[in-house]
Amino acid sequence: MAMKILLRLEIRKLSGAQHFSTKPKPKFGLIFDIDGVIVRGKSVLPPVPEAFKRLKDSNGKFRIPTIFVTNSGNALRSEKAADLSKWIGYEITEDQVVLAHSPLTLFKQFHDKRVLISGQGPIKEIAKELGFHKTVTIDELVKNFPSLDYVNKDRRNPTCGPVDRNFKPIEGIVLLSEPTTWETPLQLMVDLLMTQGMPSALPSVVPHPHIPVLACNMDLLWVSEAPIPRYGHGAFLVCLESLYKKVTGNDLIYTALIGKPSEVTYYHANHMIMNHAKKIGIDHNIDTIYAVGDNINTDVFGANLYDKYLARYSKGKATKSRGLESLLGTNLVSPNVKACISILVETGVHRRDSEFIAEHCPRDFLPLESGLARPAFVVKDVGEAIDLVLKEEKMDQD
Repeated sequence: MAMKILLRLEIRKLSGAQHFSTKPKPKFGLIFDIDGVIVRGKSVLPPVPEAFKRLKDSNGKFRIPTIFVTNSGNALRSEKAADLSKWIGYEITEDQVVLAHSPLTLFKQFHDKRVLISGQGPIKEIAKELGFHKTVTIDELVKNFPSLDYVNKDRRNPTCGPVDRNFKPIEGIVLLSEPTTWETPLQLMVDLLMTQGMPSALPSVVPHPHIPVLACNMDLLWVSEAPIPRYGHGAFLVCLESLYKKVTGNDLIYTALIGKPSEVTYYHANHMIMNHAKKIGIDHNIDTIYAVGDNINTDVFGANLYDKYLARYSKGKATKSRGLESLLGTNLVSPNVKACISILVETGVHRRDSEFIAEHCPRDFLPLESGLARPAFVVKDVGEAIDLVLKEEKMDQD
């Protein structure tokens, strides 16, 4: 895979060489993961402040289109941009931030549905920012169906619901990030899936397919200050899938899986890079994206998956049977980019000399071809990643 990528880069560079001046504007963009690349928990990794100075121009502004794509989903984009600005040392705007749930703005067909939302942080505000107008939280659902929250014996209430007789059925489930406690959300989500969104009685027949499920962030593991990787939202999804299968005998069906490694997240990031390029005065197309991350199952897998999509798209072989075409239909806009190159840093989940390799890919991605979890490049940290890209693109390091 790496040889093919390098060949494509060389061909692209040669074909575009006549457009470069002594101070050429880049024809590439950068995607950075955050956890394990920029920070571990709230601690900034040592190379970051100096490394990101190399992406600034003489006016202290970005000279290369740069965005940050994370599977975190417990904050607003403005909040994450403020954190990044503090960590990196100069301004990052919310237009440069893609969270796990950000691509849900593209799914307008669900924005007017009454949906259960799950996660941490200001989830009502997050859902509203994404375009969802009719949301119900786990706590609000429990208040309407007290007898269903049965795990904690001290909270058991025999009152059957709905308490509000005007309570309308839930029309979909939107999983923004892992909840703080798992038992009640797992129980009530399975209840909703079995009852078409109205868990007031045991159904005589379990409906299949069930109400839509849109899930963000498939990370099984992620890194923080802890010395061992921690469970992410992907672990919660594994539990939900397994329980639903055990109880009903049917597979849980995701209407959409959002966040890395999904194609739709990289497609969304692709267009965010184009927008940032215009903001910093680059009026030509961006040909190549370099995606820097620490997780082979999300960052690397996703970048390679999108690279394969770009190759199919350029040949007119992208199909409607899976991926972006089936999700976005006529809303799909040409990605323009020709390649997406994966770079693995060794400051997070995966390291080349470690015997701990947690191979995991969500069930819905398993039929794809092998090799997607192999990075094009492996470097020590984000500083070396930036140096590598600037060298590959023959950009000065000032």
